[in-house]
Amino acid sequence: MDRRRARIGATPARAAAHLPLPDRIVIASRKSPLALWQSEHVRSLLARVHPRIAVEILPLSTRGDEILDRSLAKIGGKGLFVKELEAALADGRADLAVHSAKDVPVALDPGFELAAILEREDPRDAFVSNAHAGLAALPRGAIVGTSSLRREAQLRSRYTGLDVRPLRGNVETRLAKLDRGDYAAVVLAVAGLKRLGLGARVRAVIDPDVSLPAVGQGALAIECRAGRPELRELLAPLHHGATAACVSAERAVSRALGGSCQVPLGAYAEISDRGLRARGVVASPDGARVVRGEVCGDPAQPERAGEALAAQLRSRGAAEILAALA
Repeated sequence: MDRRRARIGATPARAAAHLPLPDRIVIASRKSPLALWQSEHVRSLLARVHPRIAVEILPLSTRGDEILDRSLAKIGGKGLFVKELEAALADGRADLAVHSAKDVPVALDPGFELAAILEREDPRDAFVSNAHAGLAALPRGAIVGTSSLRREAQLRSRYTGLDVRPLRGNVETRLAKLDRGDYAAVVLAVAGLKRLGLGARVRAVIDPDVSLPAVGQGALAIECRAGRPELRELLAPLHHGATAACVSAERAVSRALGGSCQVPLGAYAEISDRGLRARGVVASPDGARVVRGEVCGDPAQPERAGEALAAQLRSRGAAEILAALA
């Protein structure tokens, strides 16, 4: 497999003989409250399964956190949340980096890999408002804030009378802008709100048929330098195979379509007793054109399902939308 691809899917292979584990692990983390919660969560899980290993957190500032006056699509995409953490891995300041899986580029730089994917939290989008019960209850012209071009395009397609505007900042900052009246409502990830103990702020959970989630939304990914099998051994108890298969299928859709923050693209996979069901959407930024697709596949071959979904979306018109965005 291409080294640039994150190696995720089934439970990571374990060495024939157990590898000696380190006495100390350092986790690189963004400084935002949600990122620190995620890293603390991983630290607590590691403490349960490896109580003798000391786990420390190295908080770092990323360009994605520092540049708040422009949309992610205009400043380089979600990869800006990853680069500084990867630099800490590369120079040995950290052993692991914990990411929201939706922030991880589908093509990792050579020398890095995703060593584990944790069990997914609710992947859906949340409607948050102090005065309205849901999207359908908003009056014409109401201002709705979101940090995602994917959400923006889908909302504009379905609710043409709303004024959908970009909204940057961490979760608390976005909620503060809502509370002071800058927006009638904001759309955030359910998972982030729940992890921060803010689940009560969710007025309504948005159905994926209205706003299909981002690739990897709700899942946590742990990255390390390639060629460190002892870390894969260390993280094996935290890896969740079903979530990893779904995330792998979703990332395959984005990879095949050249997805980035400049492309309003969503992909969401689920596994049931009937197999893996993957849904995808590609839209023009103004929401005027929306292409949706769905395939069923084998959970043991999630990338194949994702690639089939990408091909279906292209055949239904996504290719023209993507060409216009190039």
